[in-house]
Amino acid sequence: MGLKNNDFQQADIGLILEGTYPYVRGGVSSWVHQIIKGLPELTFSIIFIGDKADSYPKMQYELPDNVLELKCIYIISDKEIEKPKARKGNKKAFAKVKQMHQYFRQHNTNHSSDTIGEVLRHIRQLKDLDYGDFLYSEQAWSFITERYEKASPKSSFLDYFWTIRAMHGPIFALIDGLDNAVDAKVYHTVSTGYAGLFGVMLHYLHDKKLILTEHGIYTKERKIDLSQVDWIEDAEEVFGNSSNSEFSYLRHLWIRFFESIGRTVYDVADPIIAISEGNKQRQIADGAATKKARVIANAINLTLLQQQRSKRPDTPPLIIGFIGRVVPIKDVKTFIRAMRNVCTELPKVEAWIIGGEEEDPEYAQSCREMINSLHLTDQIIYKGFCNVAEILPQLGCVVLSSISEGVPLVILEAFACGIPVISTDVGACRELIEGGTDEDQALGKAGAVVSIADSEQLGVEIIKLLNDQALWSAQSFTAEQRTDKYFDEQTLFASYKDIYHTALEN
Repeated sequence: MGLKNNDFQQADIGLILEGTYPYVRGGVSSWVHQIIKGLPELTFSIIFIGDKADSYPKMQYELPDNVLELKCIYIISDKEIEKPKARKGNKKAFAKVKQMHQYFRQHNTNHSSDTIGEVLRHIRQLKDLDYGDFLYSEQAWSFITERYEKASPKSSFLDYFWTIRAMHGPIFALIDGLDNAVDAKVYHTVSTGYAGLFGVMLHYLHDKKLILTEHGIYTKERKIDLSQVDWIEDAEEVFGNSSNSEFSYLRHLWIRFFESIGRTVYDVADPIIAISEGNKQRQIADGAATKKARVIANAINLTLLQQQRSKRPDTPPLIIGFIGRVVPIKDVKTFIRAMRNVCTELPKVEAWIIGGEEEDPEYAQSCREMINSLHLTDQIIYKGFCNVAEILPQLGCVVLSSISEGVPLVILEAFACGIPVISTDVGACRELIEGGTDEDQALGKAGAVVSIADSEQLGVEIIKLLNDQALWSAQSFTAEQRTDKYFDEQTLFASYKDIYHTALEN
């Protein structure tokens, strides 16, 4: 799929985006739109990577004029695969693949990521390994059975076999996507994962510089996802000690797969950008070179939001805002549980859920059922997508109950309007609420931080804030000061302008 084809004009920057802009709303998508609009002197093309085409029926953003082209790659295809037939498979090609797997399994200073480039060039230039070979050839069967016998002989071979197929299918989809990728002078991926891997492919095949920005830490978020999915039928917690469960092995196999991709992207990308110091240190711990790592915090357009401050009442409104997508990683259910206690103490309070439900309809429905079961249908109101700038002055506080975040734009937007935030202790939320440096901390707190999934403490902090006029006013003032001093988007634009122009000149 391609849009806005401008007579094959080469873009300055090729953005590689996985499951976000322009088809899905959220913090990362807002940031992408912000960067593109904030740097009108540069041209952009976009590669969107998603699962299936029908998962993204329409764009949620209007593409700015400096976006030359949008192309989509879907890693789960419904197209018919050729019928099985006997084939030997290219022995030399599979030897190269084994070499690449060796790199992934034994990633250290003695194994260069250039191995991936060698394999890609070999496959692309000689056309001696395709998806049919991977699915049906004797070489593929030999490779899979050999790895199974070495790695997991006590587990189900059938489950192992289909897991390997599920892992590699998207990679072949990405390789096919190389034939029709947007042309750009520099590529910028906004995650590791499949988007980052595609950036690595473009780097090696076209000798293009790759920039990485991570809002959350992709491998950490995939661990969270994999701990919750039901298509791997074990209940083991991936962060704990491993058991002998055959399904546990497959869950950890997926985790190592994404960890390997992450390290590979870190090897290639320069610079490696985090949006908080905590995330930068996590990147370094996961394999990013310290000399390439840097922090560029998120920022916002302060002008509009500062104007909204005058619309905020002097006393805290008894309206609590949950602003975000209704998806598991936002842990909406902890927020709902907290509201049961809040509503008991403050019977006139309302909670507004401001965000879309379409991304995970099953989870969204289970949240509605929980609201019904806790008899909160009159207090918890779904607002859908709203103009955040208009709705913020109506709120007494904003709540984030997420189990993973980067630097949430919603916190900065709330602060700019003088609205305190109560958040779980994830990403840079504590830095934002309590201050990151000594100078910043001297401003005071602009809300409260609680542990992940602690609905009881979350409720306590909401009640404490809304019941204390002096506390609310002080934290509101701190929120305004913090955003005014540290989070103006012009600083963000200047940082990325410098990075892009440096990359374009080299």
